[in-house]
Amino acid sequence: MHGNLFYGCGTALVTPFKGNRIDFDALEALIDWQLDSGADALVVLGTTGEPSTISGSERPAIIECAAARCAHRAPLIVGTGSNDTRRAVAQSEQAQRLGADALLVVTPYYNRASRAGLIGHYNAVADAVDIPIIMYNVPGRTGVNLDADTVAELAKHPNLCAVKEASGSLRQMTDLARTCGDGVAVYCGNDDQVPPAMALGARGVISVAANIIPGAMHDMAMSALNGDMKRCREAQVKYLPLIRRLFDEVNPIPVKAALAMLGRIEDTLRLPLCPLDGEKREQLRRELKRMELVL
Repeated sequence: MHGNLFYGCGTALVTPFKGNRIDFDALEALIDWQLDSGADALVVLGTTGEPSTISGSERPAIIECAAARCAHRAPLIVGTGSNDTRRAVAQSEQAQRLGADALLVVTPYYNRASRAGLIGHYNAVADAVDIPIIMYNVPGRTGVNLDADTVAELAKHPNLCAVKEASGSLRQMTDLARTCGDGVAVYCGNDDQVPPAMALGARGVISVAANIIPGAMHDMAMSALNGDMKRCREAQVKYLPLIRRLFDEVNPIPVKAALAMLGRIEDTLRLPLCPLDGEKREQLRRELKRMELVL
């Protein structure tokens, strides 16, 4: 799998809760629905999975559940990032041991590491495991940007073979294409930028919207990969209003509300996240109705 994790759409799965506990029945049902709908990979415990509020005992249970349910029908990617390198290493070793096919490792947040610190951090994680790592750049959440030159340096390690680029900057996506070429698998991290990212060489998207429209997001990415940019662009335009509603509040607040409207999970988050407010909830419901996803 090194350098070739997946092509198409990987769904950044929510973590469903029932009361104060993980709803494993709902998680298994979500995984089955995703895979039956064409998801090309599944990501658990990424940003959408609320990893900051998942306890040390809940993490392995979620990974084991997801690995058993995936049953190698698609790659299982586990988020193992931390702003403490020791914790990131330990979580990465645990995820590999429990059946992860690859890891998603976000840049250390809050600490705002230097370039040397970023290189040391990622190499420490990569040295500890034998599976591919997707470096995750989301500076809007972490306060640090993983630029193309640093990605190119990190990619000298065989396990650091991919990047999820979620800065929102097409200039940075272009820099990745220029600096790294085919040496790094690039995945678009923004649901509203799939066509330009694919045109610049991305191999797919790691998507929040795919929680709601897995088949459509798969088709959008695969259209581009198959050379039909017109179809990819038309799908982006069609689903853009829904995508925007899914980011009216910080992820995963709106997408959990949408999944609850679809009857797939309870609309439960852990503080400091809280449910979507009334006006935005109604706007989301109207958009889901317009797309004929709910009655």
